[in-house]
Amino acid sequence: MNLLVMSDIHGNLSALTAVLKKAENININSCVLLGDIIDYGPHSNEVIDILKELPYPIICNIWGNHEEAVINEHYNRFSSERGKICAKHTRNNLKNTSIKYIKETMTNRGKFEFDCDGKKCLAIHGSFEDEYWISLNVTTDVTEYKKYDYVFSGHSHFPHFFEKYYKTDSAQKRNNAKTIFINPGSVGQPRNLNNMAQFTFLNVKDETVYMEKAPYDIENERKYFSEQIDKFYKERLKLGI
Repeated sequence: MNLLVMSDIHGNLSALTAVLKKAENININSCVLLGDIIDYGPHSNEVIDILKELPYPIICNIWGNHEEAVINEHYNRFSSERGKICAKHTRNNLKNTSIKYIKETMTNRGKFEFDCDGKKCLAIHGSFEDEYWISLNVTTDVTEYKKYDYVFSGHSHFPHFFEKYYKTDSAQKRNNAKTIFINPGSVGQPRNLNNMAQFTFLNVKDETVYMEKAPYDIENERKYFSEQIDKFYKERLKLGI
């Protein structure tokens, strides 16, 4: 099972298009989406339209904090006024079909358990501490996640891959078990000082993980940003911050 894992597309059509173009070179069976497909960027509607037409099934499609905030109009947890203004702008410009997709096609939670190729998987936008707003990272106490073979997370916009080992009652495996943690980074608004679209290819059975990047036409995307929202959101795309 070859998975395409994406998170935090944030309405960036040019970045998503570049990722899907690169994915054409690999035999993708399914896709995992970890939330925040909308907001910040100018093309939330267009991103949703493309996701509807993917040539492979989306086996996991959870809400991120931006879906939860925009759809439920819960703007109070954004850390800045510009974030609140941007989210309200996104809400006002979502098509009815986009709202329907978010409400009815996406899982209206920030986490989702699923089995894939015999592996027990958890997708979570944030973490068990807060599934929408607090990121899981390499410093997190991950003991709570030990029942899973894979944990996919997003929200931070920082990619990570690490393995955590646990003791278990299994003589066959010398009493060892492990969980693989993957954050693919952000497709549409990377913040790790690299401005390329970031995502992951994964062969579930073989545990082969490719942390990928794709260049895209940043200037083309930037020209579609509305003057009604803070220019910060289009400026940060250039530097990956």
